[in-house]
Amino acid sequence: MNTISFEKYQGAGNDFIIIDNRTGHFPKQNARLIAAMCRRRFGVGADGLILIEQAPQAHFKMIYFNADGYEGSLCGNGARCAVAFAHKHGICPQSVVFEAYDGMHEAKVLGKEVKLKMQDVRGIEQMATDACFLDTGSPHYVQWVHNLPAFPVLQEGRRIRYGEPFGQKGTNVNFIEQKDNNTIAIRTYERGVEDETYACGTGATAAALVAALRGMTSPLRVEALGGTLTVYFHRQNSEHFTDIYLQGPATFVFSGEYPLSTDTMAAPPLHFH
Repeated sequence: MNTISFEKYQGAGNDFIIIDNRTGHFPKQNARLIAAMCRRRFGVGADGLILIEQAPQAHFKMIYFNADGYEGSLCGNGARCAVAFAHKHGICPQSVVFEAYDGMHEAKVLGKEVKLKMQDVRGIEQMATDACFLDTGSPHYVQWVHNLPAFPVLQEGRRIRYGEPFGQKGTNVNFIEQKDNNTIAIRTYERGVEDETYACGTGATAAALVAALRGMTSPLRVEALGGTLTVYFHRQNSEHFTDIYLQGPATFVFSGEYPLSTDTMAAPPLHFH
C-alpha cells in the first residue's frame, strides 16, 4: 500500500499536517483524503493540512486546506508552522519569502518561534457597537464580550458564521475580552473546521487591530486557549494598518506515514457542517 509522509506541527495549539509536495505527488484534489487525514480520533487529527510546493519567485509556496478537505484562505499559525517546517528541511534560510493564498509574505525563524509579516489592512467595518469585520488574509468577525471563559462560543460562533450578511460563504468568528493595557484574551470559531480552535493566527491579528480602535497599542499579547501570540502593527489612521507582524511558537510534534487506501482515494468528499 502506498503511503504519504507527513509531519505534525502546532502553533499555540492550532495544529497542522504538513507535507513536502515539491514533487507534486500529493493528490490535492482529493478532499475526502484530506478530511480523513485531519479527522480526529480516526485520522492523524488536525485543524488543517498544508502543502509545501515550488514557487518561482519565493522560497516555497504554501497551500492550506481546512479540515473539511477544501482549500482555504490564509492561515496565520499554519503559515508560521510552514516556515518552521521549511527551515528544518533546508528549503529556506532563517529569513524567508513565501507565497500564500493572499500573496507574498516575509517571515523569520527566531529560535522556537516564527515572526510572520501580514498584509496591510486598509479597512475595518463596524458591524455593531461591540463588533467589527475585517480581512487579515481571512475574513474575521470580532466581538467584544464579558466573561469570555463562560461565553457560548460554539453556539454564537455558528450562528454568526452562517448568519446574515455572511451566509454560506461564512466568516471566522472571534470573541475577545481585554485583560490589561497590553493583553486581550480570545476564543475563535473557525469556518472550515466548524468548531472552536485552540488558536487562530489571522484571528489574533484581527483582534489586535480591533483592540487598537479602543486605544490599545502595539505590541499586543493575544491569549488563546492554546497559548499566547504577539501582534505588532503600525496604525496609519483610524482604519489603515501597516507593518503587521504575528509572532508565536511553531512546534514540531511528530512525523509519520499515512496509508492511501482505496476508500480515501476513490470516494466523494466529506462535508462537515
